[in-house]
Amino acid sequence: MFSGLDIVVVALVVFVILVLFAGIKTVPQGYQYTVERFGRYTRTLEPGLNLIVPFIERTGARMNVMEQVLNIPTQEVITKDNASVSADAVSFYQVLNAAQAAYQISNLENAIQNLTMTNIRSVMGSMDLDELLSNREVINERLLRVVDEAVGPWGIKVTRVEIKDIQPPRDLVESMGRQMKAEREKRAQVLEAEGSRNAQILRAEGSKQAAVLQAEGEREAAYRQAEARERLAEAEAKATRVVSEAIAAGDVNAINYFVAQKYTEAMAAIGTANNSKIVLMPMEASALIGSLGGIGAIAREVFGDGGDAAANTTRRVAPPRSTPAVNPLDRTPPASRS
Repeated sequence: MFSGLDIVVVALVVFVILVLFAGIKTVPQGYQYTVERFGRYTRTLEPGLNLIVPFIERTGARMNVMEQVLNIPTQEVITKDNASVSADAVSFYQVLNAAQAAYQISNLENAIQNLTMTNIRSVMGSMDLDELLSNREVINERLLRVVDEAVGPWGIKVTRVEIKDIQPPRDLVESMGRQMKAEREKRAQVLEAEGSRNAQILRAEGSKQAAVLQAEGEREAAYRQAEARERLAEAEAKATRVVSEAIAAGDVNAINYFVAQKYTEAMAAIGTANNSKIVLMPMEASALIGSLGGIGAIAREVFGDGGDAAANTTRRVAPPRSTPAVNPLDRTPPASRS
């Protein structure tokens, strides 16, 4: 049913379609394709729709230009102070030049992995154990600088190298734990000693201030007591001077009042003393009554008639008679004794 011309036309259309499909290349985002002409690199295809010469050019390496993660396996490292530790890491890299990454190095990931492991041994082996455990950021920075410089000719950019874990030997970990415990106990003792010292200093300062305040208080009290005694002495001196002037003026009642007052105060002090309950002492009652008579005379002169009544009453009090002592061994009648 088809003639030879029809078959040729159909074959020609199919060939054109195949040629078009062979010459059109679609590159996804995040990838770059290399183009080879008769096996030689010519150019790099960017993401999107691209055209190549069919049957003459072909796509070579298909490189992932996104940032990728590469795990570095655990390895043994001997530190500068001959301590054996195990360390593993992770590396982040990105292809910047697809042609160099495809044609400058074979098995790219394996090369980056071995290069990172070698530099981990070099960097960590040049450090002491204590420095190794406390300076991970320094280790990461040195590894990144060395590895990135080494992979530069391959069209690779190493963006980050991180040490994931560092595991010292078990016995070394136990020794470090005991050392840390001893350090903490030492710090605790030092802090306790400093606290005790500060407390003693504060107590001493408090005692000093209390003693100073007490001394100042005693000085103030002594000053006030001395001032009070001085004023009392001035008052007594003034009273004595007034009495002396009255005596010099011929007023005998003033001296009687003064003596009676001192006599009465002395008797009151003896009666209220705490060192004795009963006081036996000879005294002349008429002397005390005479003193009272002097006081009444002064009151009469001061208050007038009202004082006269009191004085007359005082005069009507007769002095008590002295009762002769009776000897219990004397059996002579009283009349005979008189």
